[in-house]
Amino acid sequence: MSSPAMPFPEAEQGNTKAVRQHLSPNQRAWRRFRLNRRAVLSAWFLLLLATAVLAWPLLLKCASLGGPKGITFATQYHPDKVSDKQFQPPGREHWCGTDVHGRDLLSRILFGAQVSLLVGLVGAAVSLVIGVLWGAIAGFAGGRTDSVMMRFVDVLYSLPSIIFVIVLITTLEQGFSTLLNSLSPVIGKFARLLFLFVGLGAVSWLTMARIVRGQVLSLKTRPFVEASRALGAGPAHILLRHIIPNVLGVVIIYLALTVPAIVLYESFLSYLGLGIQPPMASWGSLIAEGADQMNPIRIYWWLIAYPGLFLVTTLLALNFVGDGLRDAWDIRGT
Repeated sequence: MSSPAMPFPEAEQGNTKAVRQHLSPNQRAWRRFRLNRRAVLSAWFLLLLATAVLAWPLLLKCASLGGPKGITFATQYHPDKVSDKQFQPPGREHWCGTDVHGRDLLSRILFGAQVSLLVGLVGAAVSLVIGVLWGAIAGFAGGRTDSVMMRFVDVLYSLPSIIFVIVLITTLEQGFSTLLNSLSPVIGKFARLLFLFVGLGAVSWLTMARIVRGQVLSLKTRPFVEASRALGAGPAHILLRHIIPNVLGVVIIYLALTVPAIVLYESFLSYLGLGIQPPMASWGSLIAEGADQMNPIRIYWWLIAYPGLFLVTTLLALNFVGDGLRDAWDIRGT
């Protein structure tokens, strides 16, 4: 009696290769990303953090519209509510303790995450818009246009970035703070945040412009670009329809790596007192407030430990996601 026929290994390998050939490069990259456990776990952590940051203010708002218990809950955990429960250590009522004014530290951390992450996302958006367009135009135009545009980038690169941001924010605040306050008190309240956007956005796009330019220089001599040019397509059509879509993989990678760098910049500036001003809070300003309460008699460790833990964990998760995207789109590694 003959044994059942076993499938040939060569046939299995051929089927696997056939399936891989039907996948686009982006689909293969996302498959490789999903196999990176560290990057996937980091992405889930960032998703949970974003959900908590967005849901916590809504929860307090809904609780304030409820009965007496809801109003008490919303008042107790409001990030700016001053109470007589100063320096309470972490416990059942306040999971991360309270600060010098008796405010719930966890609530202030979640509200501070809105500022820190918003600054990082705005910096990434500036890098996406200005950096991609600047690098694509410089690389595609070539010649004198490329030389002039990239020399401007080199000049900004030669400046110490953090000192340049500090000088820019200080100059803008001295020149426009009074004007913004006279136009609208609301705008004046968020003037420092606007100056942070401008200062950090001024240095966030430089690396992106260089990277995109290098990619465009290698793509503009490809046969599909020459074919499009022979068919009468203009420079704008070639850039928008053929070149920029082919550099999106690299752009996504460096966007993911730009966000943690901008968040760290903002935290450092807030720690120095050049960032968000009270009563607004960011992770950097919370760490600075905790450092101010350090004394030889008693150390309120939770005032630094919890904001620092959120900051470090988020930065690690963002970097792990960026590394995972870079490995997924790195064709040389496959």
